[in-house]
Amino acid sequence: MTVCAIEMTTTGPFTIAADGSYAARLAGNGEALYAERWTLAGPEPYAVPLPLAQPEEADSELLPLTDGRVLIHRRVAERHAFALLYPTGAAAGPRTGELQLGAVEPEEGRDVRVRLLPPSPDGRDAFALAVTDAGTTVWRVAGGRSGPERVARIPGRCSGGVWLDRVGRLLALDRELDGTTKAVAVDLVRGGEVSPLLQITEASDDRLLLADPDSGLLLIRSDAPGEPRLGWGVLGSSLPVRFPECLRLGDAHPFAVQPGQALMPETSGVALRLPDGGIGLWRPADRHLFRLGAPAGWLGGTGLWSPQGRLHLPYATPEVPCGIVGMSLPVSPPPPVRLDPVPPPPTRPIPLQQAPLR
Repeated sequence: MTVCAIEMTTTGPFTIAADGSYAARLAGNGEALYAERWTLAGPEPYAVPLPLAQPEEADSELLPLTDGRVLIHRRVAERHAFALLYPTGAAAGPRTGELQLGAVEPEEGRDVRVRLLPPSPDGRDAFALAVTDAGTTVWRVAGGRSGPERVARIPGRCSGGVWLDRVGRLLALDRELDGTTKAVAVDLVRGGEVSPLLQITEASDDRLLLADPDSGLLLIRSDAPGEPRLGWGVLGSSLPVRFPECLRLGDAHPFAVQPGQALMPETSGVALRLPDGGIGLWRPADRHLFRLGAPAGWLGGTGLWSPQGRLHLPYATPEVPCGIVGMSLPVSPPPPVRLDPVPPPPTRPIPLQQAPLR
């Protein structure tokens, strides 16, 4: 593994580009923080520090693009400023270039909360969510023609953010409106047109945590069963949402789904960050969860599945400041053979309702 040129002890959230080629995080000592880009596409990962003359604030957000540049979101007084960072490779040593992109300003004196959305599947654009008491705005903050561009205005307070396709057109958000939270689909090409996505019951809070466009697998958190539970469904399917007992895990959070499983959601691997800091590996076809210990220095509860079913986890330790460890989902044992088959106990499935996405 390649050792970084600047010693690092502090780590911020670790974000992986849509195609797995790059990643980015804040690194540094104490308040001397700087952006750091990881290259993941080669035979071994390596990290490139991107320091500037002034340290970054701890609440700055980073998002890697597939061309190797890193988008940074900074709060400057009441403004939310965006810029692209990149290594210049100067003869005197590594230097960091910076391209200012503009800022999102407060709306009519209202306090606005802005955060970056997950990397767009196209790898070129980047989007941010701006939430006020009056509603939610989706901004394109990189990849547009000039500066941040408003692409959608949505009534209600939105959170979350999950991409539903491979081109960066359909975005799922969890919208709080009239006292309940429901996942909705926002079409960024059709002027921010909003369609219902999840409504398990009329009064339930139904949030979308993760989606895989290849298989259509959806990972959901809902209180429809009587308490907040993890469940799974299939995008565009009339089959009900299932809440497996093995996913009754409290505040566990799914962070990666195996891609490339076209029309095979039941066989898609899912990785979860468990409340005790460990890792859970699960398939919808399985009736149990494989529990594994997390590697030392695991970064931010993140990782990336390969289409072949191998989970890659980033980690950083004093000995290995830039590392990736891989693990595979164990093969489930076959069910025992019964001489007298016992039918499964009756269940009361909860239907998944989804409006067609045009």
